[in-house]
Amino acid sequence: MQVELLNDQGQAATFEAPEALFGRDYNESLIHQLVVAYQANARQGTRAQKDREQVKHSTKKPFRQKGTGNARAGMTSSPIWRGGGKAFPNLPEENFSQKINKKQYRVGMASIFSKLVADGRLAVLEDIKLDSPKTKGFASKLKNLKVESALVIADTIDENLYLASRNLPNVYVIEPRYVDPLSLVHFKKVLVTKGAVDQLKEMFA
Repeated sequence: MQVELLNDQGQAATFEAPEALFGRDYNESLIHQLVVAYQANARQGTRAQKDREQVKHSTKKPFRQKGTGNARAGMTSSPIWRGGGKAFPNLPEENFSQKINKKQYRVGMASIFSKLVADGRLAVLEDIKLDSPKTKGFASKLKNLKVESALVIADTIDENLYLASRNLPNVYVIEPRYVDPLSLVHFKKVLVTKGAVDQLKEMFA
């Protein structure tokens, strides 16, 4: 299938892209599952609250059992008391991870790439080489491409490209092995070098 091919000056041509990667049917439910699983697996799981056993308190009975008119109370660590423990606290050992089968992941990622192509949000670059690690030079190339927010997937990232791109807040440059579903759906534009297309095909087609 034909995909837009851009050079450094933003001049467009066409590129014969693999149908198995860029011509899949759109599977919204599977893409949603991939994004949710990715976010869940990224959770650190460090949140924690104290139960009635862990809060600092006295074991002294707050007041006598009968005669005060108040509801009976045994100790101030009760969840209904201010400063008491949580009845059902969040624990750091909770496991939020979600498993996605390899075949599901491949099909889902190919579906995302296909949707990006269909929406005109993906373009293939001839190459992306910089003569110096200056952010200004890289920003100028992106301006020629009429791009402000982009995920750039490059087959190789040399030092110049790495240094020039890291100071641009709305641009993220990665190699194909680090591609994730959340980044693909988040950025307005996805730019893929011709060399990276071959690697992505091996991974997801």
